[in-house]
Amino acid sequence: MLEQRYRWKNKHLRMHVSVLDGKTSPTILLKNALYLNQTFRKWMRANIWIYEDRIVYVGENLPPNMETCEIIDCTNEILVPGYIEPHAHPFQLYNPLTLAAYASQFGTTTLINDNMDLILHLKKREAFSLLRDLRSIPSTMFWWCRFDAQTEILHEEEIFSNSNIKSWLEHDAVLQGGELTGWPKLLDGDDMMLHWIQEAKRMRKKIEGHFPGASEKTLAKMMLLGADCDHEAMTGEEVYNRLMQGYMVSLRYSSIRPDLPQILDDMKRLGIEAYDRLLFNTDGSSSTFYEQGMNDQMIRIAIEKGVPVIDAYNMATANIAKYYNIDHIHGTIATGRVANINFLSSIENPTPVSVLAKGKWVKRNGVQVDGAYTANTWDQYGLKPLELDWNLSTDDLQFSMPFGIKMENSVITKPYSIAIDASVDELPTNHDECFFTLMDRNGKWRINTLLKGFATTLPALASSYSNSGDIILIGKNKQDIVHAFNRMKELGGGIVMVENGEVVCEVPLKLNGIMSELPVEKLIEQEKRLLLELEERGYKFSDPIYSLAFFSATHLPYIRITQQGMYDVMNKTVLFPSIMR
Repeated sequence: MLEQRYRWKNKHLRMHVSVLDGKTSPTILLKNALYLNQTFRKWMRANIWIYEDRIVYVGENLPPNMETCEIIDCTNEILVPGYIEPHAHPFQLYNPLTLAAYASQFGTTTLINDNMDLILHLKKREAFSLLRDLRSIPSTMFWWCRFDAQTEILHEEEIFSNSNIKSWLEHDAVLQGGELTGWPKLLDGDDMMLHWIQEAKRMRKKIEGHFPGASEKTLAKMMLLGADCDHEAMTGEEVYNRLMQGYMVSLRYSSIRPDLPQILDDMKRLGIEAYDRLLFNTDGSSSTFYEQGMNDQMIRIAIEKGVPVIDAYNMATANIAKYYNIDHIHGTIATGRVANINFLSSIENPTPVSVLAKGKWVKRNGVQVDGAYTANTWDQYGLKPLELDWNLSTDDLQFSMPFGIKMENSVITKPYSIAIDASVDELPTNHDECFFTLMDRNGKWRINTLLKGFATTLPALASSYSNSGDIILIGKNKQDIVHAFNRMKELGGGIVMVENGEVVCEVPLKLNGIMSELPVEKLIEQEKRLLLELEERGYKFSDPIYSLAFFSATHLPYIRITQQGMYDVMNKTVLFPSIMR
């Protein structure tokens, strides 16, 4: 660990200085480049010298030694810093490596990532080994440290122990604590969570909030307790309230909350014209949402909505780096910074034609560079196909609960009274109620109810992808549900849809049943097929991946199905406990 505390060792720094002295040739010279200088808030021309992964000079001079230098004439190109995604959830079927590789093609070369699936499912040694090895890819990977599971899990005190959280907070790659999905517990007097916030502050690290719909008073309380930023503003008024209480505000454009265009209109109406306390984020969107881009899309929307161009770029670069105290190495094109640079065809088009990440070409003249991101050997980190040593039978599918779960949208669920006969082996297709089971991935417990609003004619869907990593079973036909489970088990994890005993659609998730090994481009194809098949069977919402993830997520209202049982979020009580098998 100690040798990684410095971005460059002494011998590297001496070599960088020797480039200026002419003793060593730069590796790349970007000649006569028009680039965004965020210090002067101007587009300026300069020669940019790069040695390996670092910018060693920006100015009028040319290198005295160019023996082994790749020289690029940038007279007709426009350069901006690589974009930073400050709020990535790198486990939404894709994995951290495939997300980073895909994001780089749209100019996002630095990601600040959620550690939820790592802390829940991997040993600390395995997780930290993965963090270490991801340092070697062209993208820069930072992380957060969660303080709660975002659901009611069994043995939470073991996973989110004081020693475990402190180890994560002390890790060099971790920039912040949070997001604080468990903030109601904090307000109710959870002193351990408050202690972790204090520890993060002591280490000069940030605290990310999660305060959807929070009142002005709640926002003020959370600021007093240590929150620094929040990404849950859904209107201009909510942006205004957060800015008034001293927050950094992370504006969101995501698959379940594509709010940015309306927020920017609201901000204009409210006269908000200062942008240096604002960031952009895409909040871990599903892969299909990223088909048209990532943070470049947000810059484009901002420019179209009349945000000053330099401010639009700053919200995806310099503002984020400054906020996280990494602006000495990221977020600008300046001497000493990591060589993350996007090459644009025009100032108004933020999607890059070429991309340098840590001084390596990952995209060149519109084409992805082969081999820039090499495949990983995932099993060394404990990420391997799911091995289930138990079987599912129709005896596990007994439904007698008096009320079920009704979907209001992709992620909000409410209770409803069950009025149909759920003791049958197959439900009719003249209504939108399905059998719904959450099963322990180790086969030790289950909870069964009905789900209203998910689909009308879906025979069976089995998913090892969920918020807690447990198995979700949904459908009208119990035999097909068992068949879907068996196929999911055979795959080593995934999402499987079955109809009349035949597999209709499947998304293999061979990394612990949670993530795909495939490039995001291929995952998008699979996800599109899944959505199409679900829509044909009555799914009417926008994002089934988030629906599956958030059935257990107790940071959202109103009723959730968790490891502990059916859970009333507002009253913080287990209504019906899970049943041991």
